[in-house]
Amino acid sequence: MKSTRTLIRRTVAVTVAGAAAFVLAACGGEGSTGHGGGHTSTSPSAEQSKQNAADVAFAQGMIPHHRQAVEMAQLAPERARSTELKQLAEQIQKAQDPEIKTLSGWLTSWGEEVPAEGASGHAGHGGTAGMMTGQEMTELENASGKAFDTAYMELMIKHHEGAVAMAKTEQAEGAYAPAKKMADAIVTSQSDEIERMNTMLGKD
Repeated sequence: MKSTRTLIRRTVAVTVAGAAAFVLAACGGEGSTGHGGGHTSTSPSAEQSKQNAADVAFAQGMIPHHRQAVEMAQLAPERARSTELKQLAEQIQKAQDPEIKTLSGWLTSWGEEVPAEGASGHAGHGGTAGMMTGQEMTELENASGKAFDTAYMELMIKHHEGAVAMAKTEQAEGAYAPAKKMADAIVTSQSDEIERMNTMLGKD
């Protein structure tokens, strides 16, 4: 009788252990499923990779804006008197040339129109987001020495302020993460350059 009871107890113990193992396995399976479900959490980041109207406007507006800044910077080596200004102009060109290519690539991948070369460079868009008018560009091209330095910095400060405003709009309204990251960089770098040019002009 005693041995029968012992056998029953062992059988129950084995059954309980087996049930526990099954539950643990099931939990592990759920955890695995949950982890797999965790992969679906990539959908928010996938959503962030989708552009919206603000992203398109940012790219289409910043391309001609950058092109004009590069055009202005290219005048500095031969016309500027200040070595510091020449270095600043080179820095601006090196920063904005690659961004033009990146912005153009985004628009192409989105199936959106890339602004044509010179489309918004001068006439018709002067004053928009700090863009120079055709007359201002001509006057800058005809200047040299200290007069060029002063005109360049005053115009570029206004130009940068326009770019910062555009970038802040992208920060607030854009959805495409890389574009928002570029906007962050523009706000930081061009705000610093504005401060630097104001110092050079003695406006601090």
